[in-house]
Amino acid sequence: MSSSSDSRANKPVLSQTEQRAVVSLASLYALRMLGLFMVLPVMMIEGQKLDGATPALLGLAMGIYGLTQALLQIPAGTLSDRIGRKPIIIGGLLIFALGSLIAASADSVWGVIIGRALQGGGAIASAIMALVTDLTREENRMKAMASIGASIGLSFSVALILGPWLAEMGGLSLIFGLTGVLAIGGILVTLFVIPNPPAVPHRDASAVWSEVGVQLRNKALWPLNIGIFLLHALMVAIFVAIPGQLLNAGVVAEHHSWLYLPVLMVAFVLMVPFIIVAEKKQKMKGVVLTGALGIAAALLLMSQADSLWQWIALLLLYFWGFNLMEASLPSWLSKIAPAGAKGSAMGIYSSMQFLGAFAGGSLGGWIMSSWGSSTLFGGLGALVILWALILSRSSAPRHLTSVRLNTGGTCTDQQLAQLMDLPGVSEVSLPDGDGAIYLKVSADAFDRKQASAIVDPTGEEHGSQR
Repeated sequence: MSSSSDSRANKPVLSQTEQRAVVSLASLYALRMLGLFMVLPVMMIEGQKLDGATPALLGLAMGIYGLTQALLQIPAGTLSDRIGRKPIIIGGLLIFALGSLIAASADSVWGVIIGRALQGGGAIASAIMALVTDLTREENRMKAMASIGASIGLSFSVALILGPWLAEMGGLSLIFGLTGVLAIGGILVTLFVIPNPPAVPHRDASAVWSEVGVQLRNKALWPLNIGIFLLHALMVAIFVAIPGQLLNAGVVAEHHSWLYLPVLMVAFVLMVPFIIVAEKKQKMKGVVLTGALGIAAALLLMSQADSLWQWIALLLLYFWGFNLMEASLPSWLSKIAPAGAKGSAMGIYSSMQFLGAFAGGSLGGWIMSSWGSSTLFGGLGALVILWALILSRSSAPRHLTSVRLNTGGTCTDQQLAQLMDLPGVSEVSLPDGDGAIYLKVSADAFDRKQASAIVDPTGEEHGSQR
């Protein structure tokens, strides 16, 4: 009993300042993603009212935000290291609000395309993640990042439900107008709620340009980069076709929310046991492949579906697989990214994610207009199978976590050798000018106090496991 009590007592707890920072930053990220996602389930229906609208151009309007987001993702993050996180976040939200205003007032499809491109130009994701690092202690950072990740998943689900409901009341103008208001609210939160810490260099949170080039050549990461590219291409591409298919199945547009709501809830519940197996039983590769095959099966069957109950079942299967892969792929990347390179690897990964959204919208709309929805679904399903075959040739990830130890300025070769000899340590990296050592370790075998004692014999504890 006493051992259990001691374990609970020693468990890191978020301070009030950390709680405020995590809640406000998670809300900020979620509100921005909500604005980007709400148009997905309604663009192909409501967008037909725009001058010059075609399926190809509406698909481009859905996905164009991904192109500008991908191009600016890493530069905005590295710039925040120089001029501060908040200026980048506030500037990004102002650009996002401007894009929302342009899209809300647009009468033509090209106005919406310009507005959506500007929305993506407000690339604040990297700055938010870096600010989480600045505002939380090392031992609480994993909780903070998990909260951000959960807010993204929640925003996607809420967006699919809110989008059709808002479109019924005021069309695309209401959705984009509300998105702009949320962006202004985000600026107020940034100014008056989020604290003002000094920016701290942290290679596991921010990309480093020299390291980005190295990780672009890291072949072990590319199956995951391709996977997230494909997953987000699917996310946008299927909504080029699904709203129309639901209309054909007898579900009027204003009732689409009531179909998505139970499907998303059940898909989430069914996903949870598989995530537990992936992490606790260390079956990540098998779980990801299972999710991919579930998505492929759903897409191939969608090419032939015609009844409402078929669409409900297939959407449930698709969103189950999507949620499973969306949660698992970044975890896999975190496990295999080299010590001190996680931020750069994740920057590439996130850029590929947004490029996927752009490709899915632009190519999905073109395929839909040229060959129809059956070809779109069948082609997407075949691509997922091809990717699963590529991933099956990859090694299963070792379940390692990242650790950062402040050096206090110097570290000898003897100290590095001692760290490498510790149980559970598989990799040690000492980047120039960062003032820290980065390790990849097995959490079950690694003793952070031992490592901290080697780096700082005075006894100050510096480590974190993420």
